[in-house]
Amino acid sequence: MSFRTATEVYDLIRPVQQTEPLIFSSPHSGRAYSKTFLARSELDSRLIRSSEDAFVDDLFAAAPDHGAPLLLAHAPRAWLDLNRAPDELDPALIEGVSRPPHNPRISSGLGVIPRVVAQGRPIYRGKIARSEADERLTRFWHPYHAALRALMDETHRHFGSAVLIDCHSMPHEAIEMHGRPGSPQPEVVLGDRFGAAAGRDITGRIEAAFQSAGLRVSRNAPFAGAYITQTYGRPSRRQHAIQIEIDRSLYMDEARIEKRPDFDAFRRLMTGVIAEIARGFACGGGALAAE
Repeated sequence: MSFRTATEVYDLIRPVQQTEPLIFSSPHSGRAYSKTFLARSELDSRLIRSSEDAFVDDLFAAAPDHGAPLLLAHAPRAWLDLNRAPDELDPALIEGVSRPPHNPRISSGLGVIPRVVAQGRPIYRGKIARSEADERLTRFWHPYHAALRALMDETHRHFGSAVLIDCHSMPHEAIEMHGRPGSPQPEVVLGDRFGAAAGRDITGRIEAAFQSAGLRVSRNAPFAGAYITQTYGRPSRRQHAIQIEIDRSLYMDEARIEKRPDFDAFRRLMTGVIAEIARGFACGGGALAAE
Protein backbone atom coordinates (compact mmCIF):
# COMPACT_ATOMS: atom_id res chain seq x y z
CA MET A 1 0.00 0.00 0.00
CA SER A 2 1.15 3.55 -0.72
CA PHE A 3 -0.08 7.10 -0.26
CA ARG A 4 -0.17 9.67 -3.05
CA THR A 5 0.11 13.44 -2.61
CA ALA A 6 -0.92 15.16 -5.85
CA THR A 7 -0.15 18.84 -6.46
CA GLU A 8 -0.01 21.06 -9.52
CA VAL A 9 3.75 20.47 -9.63
CA TYR A 10 4.30 16.82 -8.77
CA ASP A 11 2.92 13.54 -7.49
CA LEU A 12 4.65 12.16 -4.41
CA ILE A 13 3.95 8.50 -3.76
CA ARG A 14 5.09 7.25 -0.39
CA PRO A 15 5.15 3.75 1.03
CA VAL A 16 3.30 3.11 4.27
CA GLN A 17 6.75 2.87 5.84
CA GLN A 18 10.02 3.87 4.25
CA THR A 19 12.30 0.90 4.85
CA GLU A 20 15.62 2.07 3.38
CA PRO A 21 17.43 5.36 2.71
CA LEU A 22 16.34 5.43 -0.96
CA ILE A 23 14.43 8.08 -2.88
CA PHE A 24 13.42 7.71 -6.52
CA SER A 25 12.60 10.72 -8.70
CA SER A 26 11.61 11.32 -12.31
CA PRO A 27 11.96 15.00 -13.26
CA HIS A 28 11.61 14.57 -17.05
CA SER A 29 8.59 12.27 -17.49
CA GLY A 30 6.03 15.06 -17.03
CA ARG A 31 3.49 15.32 -19.83
CA ALA A 32 1.10 18.09 -18.75
CA TYR A 33 1.30 19.99 -22.04
CA SER A 34 -1.10 22.93 -21.88
CA LYS A 35 -3.10 23.98 -24.93
CA THR A 36 -1.54 27.43 -24.65
CA PHE A 37 2.00 26.03 -24.78
CA LEU A 38 1.22 23.75 -27.72
CA ALA A 39 -0.43 26.62 -29.62
CA ARG A 40 2.68 28.80 -29.18
CA SER A 41 5.09 26.11 -30.25
CA GLU A 42 6.51 25.53 -33.71
CA LEU A 43 6.27 21.78 -33.06
CA ASP A 44 3.37 19.37 -33.28
CA SER A 45 2.12 17.35 -30.33
CA ARG A 46 4.50 14.46 -31.12
CA LEU A 47 7.73 16.36 -31.79
CA ILE A 48 7.28 18.49 -28.68
CA ARG A 49 7.62 15.26 -26.68
CA SER A 50 10.95 14.20 -28.20
CA SER A 51 12.94 15.40 -25.18
CA GLU A 52 10.52 13.84 -22.70
CA ASP A 53 11.57 10.80 -20.69
CA ALA A 54 8.37 9.13 -21.78
CA PHE A 55 7.08 6.28 -19.58
CA VAL A 56 9.97 6.44 -17.10
CA ASP A 57 7.40 7.10 -14.38
CA ASP A 58 5.75 3.78 -15.31
CA LEU A 59 9.07 1.92 -15.27
CA PHE A 60 9.80 2.98 -11.68
CA ALA A 61 6.22 2.88 -10.39
CA ALA A 62 7.01 -0.07 -8.11
CA ALA A 63 9.46 1.89 -5.94
CA PRO A 64 6.91 2.62 -3.17
CA ASP A 65 5.97 -1.08 -3.07
CA HIS A 66 9.57 -1.72 -2.06
CA GLY A 67 9.76 0.87 0.68
CA ALA A 68 11.00 3.99 -1.15
CA PRO A 69 9.21 7.26 -1.99
CA LEU A 70 8.79 8.23 -5.65
CA LEU A 71 8.62 11.87 -6.80
CA LEU A 72 7.14 12.48 -10.27
CA ALA A 73 7.17 15.88 -11.97
CA HIS A 74 4.19 17.10 -14.01
CA ALA A 75 5.88 19.87 -16.02
CA PRO A 76 7.12 18.74 -19.45
CA ARG A 77 10.84 19.06 -19.98
CA ALA A 78 10.26 21.14 -23.14
CA TRP A 79 8.48 23.73 -20.97
CA LEU A 80 10.75 23.67 -17.90
CA ASP A 81 13.85 21.58 -17.24
CA LEU A 82 14.02 20.62 -13.59
CA ASN A 83 17.51 19.21 -14.08
CA ARG A 84 18.99 22.66 -14.71
CA ALA A 85 19.90 25.45 -12.32
CA PRO A 86 17.29 28.22 -12.02
CA ASP A 87 19.76 30.82 -13.28
CA GLU A 88 20.54 28.94 -16.52
CA LEU A 89 18.46 31.40 -18.53
CA ASP A 90 18.90 31.62 -22.29
CA PRO A 91 19.24 35.18 -23.68
CA ALA A 92 18.38 33.87 -27.15
CA LEU A 93 14.93 32.89 -25.83
CA ILE A 94 14.11 35.09 -22.84
CA GLU A 95 13.76 38.85 -23.13
CA GLY A 96 15.88 40.98 -20.83
CA VAL A 97 18.43 38.27 -19.97
CA SER A 98 22.04 39.33 -20.28
CA ARG A 99 24.49 36.96 -21.92
CA PRO A 100 26.13 34.82 -19.21
CA PRO A 101 29.65 33.39 -19.21
CA HIS A 102 29.93 30.50 -21.65
CA ASN A 103 27.61 27.67 -20.69
CA PRO A 104 27.35 24.87 -23.27
CA ARG A 105 23.85 23.90 -22.13
CA ILE A 106 22.51 27.40 -22.60
CA SER A 107 24.40 27.87 -25.87
CA SER A 108 22.82 24.71 -27.27
CA GLY A 109 19.34 25.85 -26.27
CA LEU A 110 18.99 23.56 -23.26
CA GLY A 111 18.76 25.97 -20.37
CA VAL A 112 16.21 25.80 -17.58
CA ILE A 113 13.60 27.12 -20.06
CA PRO A 114 14.58 25.12 -23.16
CA ARG A 115 14.73 26.79 -26.57
CA VAL A 116 14.95 23.51 -28.49
CA VAL A 117 13.99 19.86 -28.14
CA ALA A 118 15.87 16.82 -29.42
CA GLN A 119 17.96 17.28 -32.57
CA GLY A 120 17.95 21.05 -32.07
CA ARG A 121 14.36 21.64 -33.20
CA PRO A 122 13.19 25.14 -32.10
CA ILE A 123 10.23 25.16 -29.75
CA TYR A 124 9.09 28.78 -30.13
CA ARG A 125 8.47 31.26 -32.93
CA GLY A 126 10.06 34.09 -30.98
CA LYS A 127 11.16 35.11 -27.51
CA ILE A 128 9.22 34.85 -24.25
CA ALA A 129 8.96 37.51 -21.56
CA ARG A 130 11.27 37.37 -18.54
CA SER A 131 8.19 37.57 -16.31
CA GLU A 132 6.85 34.36 -17.87
CA ALA A 133 10.13 32.56 -17.28
CA ASP A 134 10.18 33.76 -13.66
CA GLU A 135 6.61 32.56 -13.14
CA ARG A 136 7.50 29.05 -14.34
CA LEU A 137 10.40 28.94 -11.92
CA THR A 138 8.28 30.23 -9.02
CA ARG A 139 5.29 27.98 -9.64
CA PHE A 140 7.03 24.77 -10.66
CA TRP A 141 10.84 24.70 -10.33
CA HIS A 142 11.11 25.88 -6.75
CA PRO A 143 8.26 23.73 -5.33
CA TYR A 144 9.62 20.60 -7.01
CA HIS A 145 13.08 21.13 -5.57
CA ALA A 146 11.67 22.05 -2.17
CA ALA A 147 9.89 18.68 -2.14
CA LEU A 148 13.03 16.84 -3.25
CA ARG A 149 15.17 18.60 -0.66
CA ALA A 150 12.61 17.79 2.06
CA LEU A 151 12.70 14.11 1.09
CA MET A 152 16.48 14.06 1.23
CA ASP A 153 16.59 15.80 4.61
CA GLU A 154 13.85 13.63 6.09
CA THR A 155 15.48 10.43 4.88
CA HIS A 156 18.89 11.51 6.14
CA ARG A 157 17.49 12.31 9.60
CA HIS A 158 15.77 8.93 9.85
CA PHE A 159 18.47 6.65 8.41
CA GLY A 160 21.66 8.68 8.86
CA SER A 161 22.10 8.70 5.07
CA ALA A 162 20.13 9.33 1.90
CA VAL A 163 20.48 7.94 -1.62
CA LEU A 164 18.68 9.69 -4.46
CA ILE A 165 18.12 7.65 -7.62
CA ASP A 166 17.26 10.13 -10.36
CA CYS A 167 15.53 8.29 -13.19
CA HIS A 168 15.90 9.25 -16.86
CA SER A 169 15.92 7.78 -20.35
CA MET A 170 18.29 8.38 -23.25
CA PRO A 171 17.78 8.30 -27.02
CA HIS A 172 19.32 5.22 -28.59
CA GLU A 173 21.16 7.44 -31.09
CA ALA A 174 22.97 9.19 -28.23
CA ILE A 175 24.60 5.89 -27.29
CA GLU A 176 25.45 5.10 -30.90
CA MET A 177 27.11 8.49 -31.34
CA HIS A 178 29.36 8.04 -28.31
CA GLY A 179 30.07 4.33 -28.63
CA ARG A 180 33.13 2.76 -30.14
CA PRO A 181 32.55 0.77 -33.34
CA GLY A 182 32.40 -2.94 -32.64
CA SER A 183 32.02 -2.47 -28.87
CA PRO A 184 28.83 -3.48 -27.05
CA GLN A 185 26.76 -0.42 -26.29
CA PRO A 186 25.51 0.24 -22.76
CA GLU A 187 21.81 -0.13 -22.11
CA VAL A 188 22.00 1.73 -18.80
CA VAL A 189 24.32 4.60 -17.90
CA LEU A 190 24.88 5.49 -14.25
CA GLY A 191 26.01 9.05 -13.63
CA ASP A 192 27.63 9.92 -10.32
CA ARG A 193 29.82 12.73 -11.65
CA PHE A 194 32.85 10.44 -11.48
CA GLY A 195 32.39 9.81 -7.78
CA ALA A 196 31.71 13.42 -6.75
CA ALA A 197 27.96 12.79 -6.26
CA ALA A 198 27.94 9.27 -4.77
CA GLY A 199 30.26 6.91 -2.98
CA ARG A 200 31.85 4.23 -5.12
CA ASP A 201 30.20 1.42 -3.15
CA ILE A 202 26.78 3.03 -3.57
CA THR A 203 27.14 3.25 -7.33
CA GLY A 204 28.53 -0.28 -7.40
CA ARG A 205 25.56 -1.69 -5.54
CA ILE A 206 23.12 -0.10 -8.01
CA GLU A 207 25.23 -1.17 -10.96
CA ALA A 208 25.18 -4.77 -9.72
CA ALA A 209 21.37 -4.75 -9.54
CA PHE A 210 21.09 -3.78 -13.22
CA GLN A 211 23.78 -6.24 -14.26
CA SER A 212 22.06 -9.08 -12.42
CA ALA A 213 19.00 -8.35 -14.59
CA GLY A 214 21.14 -8.92 -17.69
CA LEU A 215 21.57 -5.26 -18.67
CA ARG A 216 24.83 -3.76 -19.93
CA VAL A 217 25.88 -0.89 -17.70
CA SER A 218 28.45 1.89 -18.02
CA ARG A 219 29.38 4.72 -15.70
CA ASN A 220 29.47 8.42 -16.56
CA ALA A 221 29.72 8.02 -20.32
CA PRO A 222 28.08 9.60 -22.17
CA PHE A 223 26.08 11.04 -19.25
CA ALA A 224 27.74 11.84 -15.91
CA GLY A 225 24.81 13.64 -14.27
CA ALA A 226 23.57 17.22 -14.33
CA TYR A 227 22.14 19.74 -11.86
CA ILE A 228 20.29 17.27 -9.63
CA THR A 229 23.21 14.94 -9.02
CA GLN A 230 25.58 17.89 -8.66
CA THR A 231 23.33 19.60 -6.12
CA TYR A 232 22.04 16.70 -4.03
CA GLY A 233 25.06 14.42 -4.09
CA ARG A 234 27.28 15.11 -1.08
CA PRO A 235 29.00 11.82 -0.18
CA SER A 236 30.98 13.45 2.64
CA ARG A 237 27.63 14.28 4.27
CA ARG A 238 26.24 10.79 3.62
CA GLN A 239 24.01 12.15 0.87
CA HIS A 240 24.37 10.40 -2.47
CA ALA A 241 22.78 11.03 -5.87
CA ILE A 242 22.98 8.81 -8.93
CA GLN A 243 21.46 9.54 -12.32
CA ILE A 244 20.10 6.54 -14.22
CA GLU A 245 19.75 6.73 -18.01
CA ILE A 246 17.95 3.85 -19.74
CA ASP A 247 18.06 3.25 -23.49
CA ARG A 248 14.60 4.18 -24.76
CA SER A 249 14.71 1.63 -27.55
CA LEU A 250 14.47 -1.13 -24.93
CA TYR A 251 10.85 -0.31 -24.14
CA MET A 252 9.41 2.23 -26.59
CA ASP A 253 9.09 3.23 -30.22
CA GLU A 254 11.07 6.46 -30.11
CA ALA A 255 9.70 7.91 -33.34
CA ARG A 256 6.06 7.42 -32.37
CA ILE A 257 6.58 7.85 -28.61
CA GLU A 258 4.61 4.70 -27.95
CA LYS A 259 5.23 1.75 -25.67
CA ARG A 260 6.62 -1.34 -27.35
CA PRO A 261 4.40 -4.45 -27.33
CA ASP A 262 6.74 -5.99 -24.76
CA PHE A 263 6.72 -2.93 -22.50
CA ASP A 264 5.11 -4.82 -19.60
CA ALA A 265 7.87 -7.43 -19.69
CA PHE A 266 10.54 -4.73 -19.47
CA ARG A 267 8.65 -3.03 -16.65
CA ARG A 268 8.66 -6.34 -14.75
CA LEU A 269 12.39 -6.55 -15.28
CA MET A 270 12.77 -3.03 -13.89
CA THR A 271 10.59 -3.93 -10.90
CA GLY A 272 13.06 -6.73 -10.20
CA VAL A 273 15.93 -4.24 -10.36
CA ILE A 274 14.13 -1.93 -7.92
CA ALA A 275 13.51 -4.84 -5.55
CA GLU A 276 17.19 -5.86 -5.72
CA ILE A 277 18.36 -2.32 -4.99
CA ALA A 278 15.93 -2.00 -2.10
CA ARG A 279 16.99 -5.35 -0.60
CA GLY A 280 20.60 -4.27 -0.69
CA PHE A 281 19.99 -1.08 1.23
CA ALA A 282 17.44 -2.55 3.65
CA CYS A 283 19.78 -5.43 4.58
CA GLY A 284 22.82 -3.55 5.76
CA GLY A 285 22.99 -1.15 2.84
CA GLY A 286 22.45 1.78 5.15
CA ALA A 287 25.93 1.21 6.53
CA LEU A 288 27.35 1.43 3.03
CA ALA A 289 25.47 4.65 2.46
CA ALA A 290 27.30 6.15 5.40
CA GLU A 291 30.76 5.42 4.04
